[in-house]
Amino acid sequence: MNYSIIFYIIGWILNLEAAFMLPSCLVALIYQESSGWSLVAAVLLCLLIGLPWVIRKPKNRVFYLREGFATTALCWIVLSCVGALPFVLSGYIPNPVDALFETVSGFTTTGASILTDVEALPHCLLFWRSFTHWIGGMGVLVFLLTLIPLTGGSHMNLMKAESPGPSVTRLVPKVKSTAKILYMIYIVLTIIEIFLLLFGGMPLFDSITLSLGTAGTGGFGFKNDSFTSFSPYIQWVVTIFMILFGVNFNAYFLLLLRKFNRAISEEVRGYFAIILVAIGIITANIYSLYNSFGEAVRQAAFQVGSIITTTGFSSCDFDLWPTLSKEILVVLMFIGACAGSTGGGIKVSRLLILGKTLGKELKQALHPQVGAPGRMDG
Repeated sequence: MNYSIIFYIIGWILNLEAAFMLPSCLVALIYQESSGWSLVAAVLLCLLIGLPWVIRKPKNRVFYLREGFATTALCWIVLSCVGALPFVLSGYIPNPVDALFETVSGFTTTGASILTDVEALPHCLLFWRSFTHWIGGMGVLVFLLTLIPLTGGSHMNLMKAESPGPSVTRLVPKVKSTAKILYMIYIVLTIIEIFLLLFGGMPLFDSITLSLGTAGTGGFGFKNDSFTSFSPYIQWVVTIFMILFGVNFNAYFLLLLRKFNRAISEEVRGYFAIILVAIGIITANIYSLYNSFGEAVRQAAFQVGSIITTTGFSSCDFDLWPTLSKEILVVLMFIGACAGSTGGGIKVSRLLILGKTLGKELKQALHPQVGAPGRMDG
């Protein structure tokens, strides 16, 4: 085990976390919030520990898969522990266990919260809380790949350990360039959503905070009622972007290259087919509750997009919906989004592979001499 390279990367992670906290410090400065000192203290602690580990560069920069898994696990633990400090030091979440829960929920884009009154938090901590979703959505180690020089196939080993899904593919020959492309797509989509929310009359801070939570498909918001009080326009924008962030990011890169056949893969087609079928069934099932087709479609689409991508936003109390609709939402929660997206769940690709494997096994049981390999996208 190459321990020196592991500590080197953790040092980089701490320095990056310090950099990621700076926008929240700026928010505290803009709104003149005294709780901003807790963020400054966390930044200084990150640099105090991280800089010495980065300055001492390891002689051996070879990075195997076992180092990848060890580094990934340790980095998320370090990120979460340090990320919880502002909540504890500011006194808004005084219990360290509660603060760690909130931060882990943010970085892992789980979206579960111990807070009963989110609106009581100052702007700087609300921003940091949502920003943890944005950082965790694509993965901070993927961002790190764009910065640090590693040897040989080391970048791929780190990316395999970090990225969800059955397999990790290069968009371009260099993994470092692939990481840059993924993050550029991620940033551009986030910025587009911010501008569309601004166009709908939402204040700048609210637009940015909401977009960060949507991009990471995490679900942290700044309202106690989630999305109930927002306009239909805002709800439709967030619905569309929740679904878009659940698409495999490789598809966007292939669309930019005009490779449409490869971009619209079996997984992407299956993902949108599941969403459309679920919206159709739930709309028909809840129509009598709203007596408006447009309202029923909007509520169904928002909840389907929120649940299948595991974002967790809510535009209504769907516990009042008929049993069939609630059962569909539970199934969607397990299915999840596409591999290579910011969404959670089992992933559509795995379910497609499972279905094809079952089909292959049935064919071979009936016709043992026939070769029936399960294929997906060739």
